[in-house]
Amino acid sequence: MTTTTRTLAISIKGLTAGYGERAAITEVNLDLAAGSLTAIFGPNGGGKSTLLKCIAGLMQPWAGAIEVLGAPVGVHATRVAYVPQAEQVDWSFPVSVDEVVAMGRTPRIGPLGRIGAADRAAIDEALERVEMLNLASRQIGELSGGQRRRVFIARALAADPEIYLLDEPVTGVDPVTQEKIMNILDAEAARGRTVIATTHDLACAAQRFHDVVALAGRVVVHGAAQLVLDREVLEKTYGGHLVPLAGGGVVLLDDPHHQHGAHEGHE
Repeated sequence: MTTTTRTLAISIKGLTAGYGERAAITEVNLDLAAGSLTAIFGPNGGGKSTLLKCIAGLMQPWAGAIEVLGAPVGVHATRVAYVPQAEQVDWSFPVSVDEVVAMGRTPRIGPLGRIGAADRAAIDEALERVEMLNLASRQIGELSGGQRRRVFIARALAADPEIYLLDEPVTGVDPVTQEKIMNILDAEAARGRTVIATTHDLACAAQRFHDVVALAGRVVVHGAAQLVLDREVLEKTYGGHLVPLAGGGVVLLDDPHHQHGAHEGHE
């Protein structure tokens, strides 16, 4: 079923945004259907994080328009949950796992509101789903990288949003944790929630997502998840970072800076 026969969760027209004088994304046009599980992939600096931030209302675009759940960005902010890259979080901040997840309820109770029974139940359920309830009192800085990612996903789950925006949720985690995270995201999409995640893991994108967006400053293609295995799509997306192999296959050589676990502050 295509976006023309399903309710649109997000509609983007002519979106251009960047940093300083450099455009990170240019003339992006994209429609994403409600209930979709969408991976955004592309080279470092291709605009993946920028696109998510614009949808989340965290960054002001230079031009173009975004509609989220049929209204301009910000109108339905409480129905959107954003999970940043791990490198954008201050893990030394003294806060417990439970307190981080409770932040997901802030849109519903307000910054000075009291956590009620329904909020407590939502927090505990979110922690249970990511298998972190037994570590609720632990300081966030004491956790492993995979545990931290699960806590931030629990924060998003506690908000019970209609749209999830996740920046590299499975980057830097072990295969078991990746599988658990993807199972949660798949379950949310099955509930009719819209899940959009950036990734550098093309195998995960092909196997676990419904559709993909190839982004290299502009949208190269938006379609079925198997497009991440298409050589022409990869060449258009990554340029000269492909090495042909005997038998017709290719090896993708993305930015080696990323492969060593480092990230730019933005793209």
